[in-house]
Amino acid sequence: NVEHWFISDPARFASSRNMKPTVLVATTSRWYPTARLGMALASAGCKVEAVCPARHPILKTKAVRRGHVYRGLAPLASLAHAISRTQPDFIISGDDLTTQHLHRLYAQEKSHRKSESPICGLIERSLGSPQSFPILSARADFMNVAREEGVRVPTTQVIHNIDGLRNCVERTGLPIVLKANGTSGGDGVRIARTLGEAERFFNELQAPPLFARAVKRAIVDQDKTLLVPSMLRRRPIVNAQVFVAGREATSTVVCWKGSVLASLHFEVVNKASSTGHATVVRLIENAEMSSAAEGMVRRLNLSGFHGFDFMLEESTGHAYLIEVNPRSTQVGHLSMGAGRDLPSALYAALSGKALQPAPKVTEKDTVALFPQEWIRDPASPFLRSAYHDVPWEEPELIQDCVSNRRKQSAWYSRSERKPVSAVRTPKSISATPESRAVGLDWGGK
Repeated sequence: NVEHWFISDPARFASSRNMKPTVLVATTSRWYPTARLGMALASAGCKVEAVCPARHPILKTKAVRRGHVYRGLAPLASLAHAISRTQPDFIISGDDLTTQHLHRLYAQEKSHRKSESPICGLIERSLGSPQSFPILSARADFMNVAREEGVRVPTTQVIHNIDGLRNCVERTGLPIVLKANGTSGGDGVRIARTLGEAERFFNELQAPPLFARAVKRAIVDQDKTLLVPSMLRRRPIVNAQVFVAGREATSTVVCWKGSVLASLHFEVVNKASSTGHATVVRLIENAEMSSAAEGMVRRLNLSGFHGFDFMLEESTGHAYLIEVNPRSTQVGHLSMGAGRDLPSALYAALSGKALQPAPKVTEKDTVALFPQEWIRDPASPFLRSAYHDVPWEEPELIQDCVSNRRKQSAWYSRSERKPVSAVRTPKSISATPESRAVGLDWGGK
């Protein structure tokens, strides 16, 4: 096993021993998309283990052989312990904070070990060149590199204070987009349409996490990741980006040593909020998006799962790259045909076997993501007209989603002193034979 972990080419070793490659899915949050990706990786042929917070939905699936506890107050030790026990061929980051932890773990291992560190080798193999790590964690630096690569990007700069913000607005005009480093899912993004809004949003984004918010997240979501930043009063770096009017789009890729193995490109149809994550997406082909993603993967010598967000300019249709997500995204589990099956492409690279994409999950081009769109609007027409991506093969995962949503709704309703109403599942789910077979109380009261 030690030989297996140290070897530089896992595909050669796995092939010689006729072994399935082991993938460790690492995450600091309880996002359901991480569970979906774990299922897809297992279906593709990987052995899947996970390091995650207790009661993560991925542990409700049959995909994971073993779970390891992530501890928000000792993140690097948690990851190192899980890696030591798992000795994986590959590690996949499920969120931005996990990627930051892996970058820090790499630096820690490099500084503490005189000989070659197997953890460093694993992280390099899984994420790509360590020279890219600081670029991926700094929004403005990434955009500057993209511009050097010839990718179409909006001007982005770091804002240090209110005077700098005012100068930026004077040069670029309004609206303007403010983004905090180290955030994801739209939590650290604001669109300001007046100077007053820009100043208020800047102060909000630069402020350390409120202790009350950190405690609430720790109690309700069992997520302790905000406690340390809140107690240490850490202030995020805030960037200003020129606003591009148009339609949002997103690309997710799996890559290996600077080459894209498979990719998915979607136009965003519905979102959880104006700056939040997508809940309904439409599959598209866009040469400019493909070229930009491939160029950045090559330039930064990336490996693993990465997401790229774009704006398709309203007047021209040009694709402007607006940010990178250095981790798996919520659509990475979808198999949409040849060249569009990321888990199978990764399995082929790790195992050395011929690529065998999974069957397409749907012939429809519009996908309503579960549970994202259902949470956004249980009566959404997209739950009927689009392909609704419900994991019927994992009834415990569905039940966990519904139960967790009800518990959170009840908690917030009590805290706000409002009547508690049960979460209702859309008729498009409750009317199906699959949901009846699951035997859950879909309707609520």
